[in-house]
Parts: sequence; structure tokens; C-alpha cells
Amino acid sequence: MVDSSVIIDKLTKKIHPSVSADSVPEDDEEKKWRRWVDDHLVHILSPNIYRSSSEALESFDYITSHGNFSFAERLTAKYAGAVAMYFVSKKLKKKYNITDERAALYEAAETWVDALKGRDFLGGAKPNLADLAVFGVLRPIRHLKSGRDMVEHSRIGDWYTRMESAVGVSSRIQA
Repeated sequence: MVDSSVIIDKLTKKIHPSVSADSVPEDDEEKKWRRWVDDHLVHILSPNIYRSSSEALESFDYITSHGNFSFAERLTAKYAGAVAMYFVSKKLKKKYNITDERAALYEAAETWVDALKGRDFLGGAKPNLADLAVFGVLRPIRHLKSGRDMVEHSRIGDWYTRMESAVGVSSRIQA
């Protein structure tokens, strides 16, 4: 999730190897929102997905059930990881001056929807790199409690559904 713009730039180069990163057209609005993802949105996620012990366990249950872990590794990673990240998330909350993590998540979702200005995507009729950056950061949390709450308590659900249709199902290979 961190440095999503760097990841997107590398993917763009892989998709279009003959095009240099400098020659890929990107408008100021797209750059602004990609920076917003890297500088703001990603910092809100950990305090949300590890907000409580039950949410931390839910997150690690997802991680360990979708990874290539033995039974013992799965149990160790789930419980030790959940405990560790619960405490890390409290430090991150303090570091980024987040008083109410859910309110910050809903506010970020609303900020993004406002940026669309009634368009289907920030890119207009098709997603641009900023749409992909936001979607890439939110996709992993979508079916966790924090993601379900975000969709329920903000207007981001319609955009998210359009992005799911535009991007398609994950091409992740099952371990």
C-alpha cells in the first residue's frame, strides 16, 4: 500500500515498455490525487483495519487464509500479527494525528467522491492512474469490517463498484 504511485509507475512501464515514464501524459489533477493517496489515504488504513482486537484478528485471518502458510505458521502469524499490529496501529494513529480513525476513513472516502465532480472516474469515462491508486489501496480492505463500514457510511460504493467492473477480478494466483 505504501508508495502506490511507485508501484503504478512500474506497472505502467511494464505495460508500455517502449514509453518512458516522463512521456506518459498525466495531468495536474491526476498527480495531485496520486500524491494524496501516498501522503494521506494509506496512513488512514492501518488504524482502521487494526482498530480493535476483533478487527485485527479479522485482517490477519484474511491474510493467513490467502497466503501459503502451514497450519502452525497460520496460527502464529494470525495471533501474533494481530496483537502486534493492534499496538502498531495505535502508534500510527498518534503519529498521523488521527483522533477518530473511522471518521478519518469516511472523510477520505467523501473527499475522493467530491474530487470526481460527478464523473464516473477521476479520469472521466475511464479510470486514470489516480483512480487505480485509490482502488489499489482500498481493494484489500473492501471486505473487512472497515471497508464494509466505509461503503455503508460514505458515498464511495458506486465508484468502487464501477472500478471493480473496469478492473475485473484479481489475477492473484492461489497458493
